[in-house]
Amino acid sequence: MHLSSAHDAHPHSPGEEQFTLAAELLALLGDRTRLTLLHALASGEADVTTLTERCGAARPAVSQHLARLRLAGLVATRKEGRRVVYSLRDGHLRRLVDEALNVADHRLSDRPPHD
Repeated sequence: MHLSSAHDAHPHSPGEEQFTLAAELLALLGDRTRLTLLHALASGEADVTTLTERCGAARPAVSQHLARLRLAGLVATRKEGRRVVYSLRDGHLRRLVDEALNVADHRLSDRPPHD
């Protein structure tokens, strides 16, 4: 399994605050719908209707997940008329979502074939 190379590693020894915030971030990413939403936003801005179509969840659930992601500072919003348009706030988050999906790809490809 290939993860980011060593030169991409965190530059110094993290403290308690970094571990706490990282654990909170990973807990937010631990939900399938939120991970799907973040993956969808990695390819560009979108409104709730578009995101609902992309992730296949009910609109109220998508709105609640987006609110949690916004309150956590992971997504930004802007108004476009009456629509609210969402975007990722950070390129690091895009890479984190991509790495999680790459790990999943490797795990799936390492499974023995089914009979």
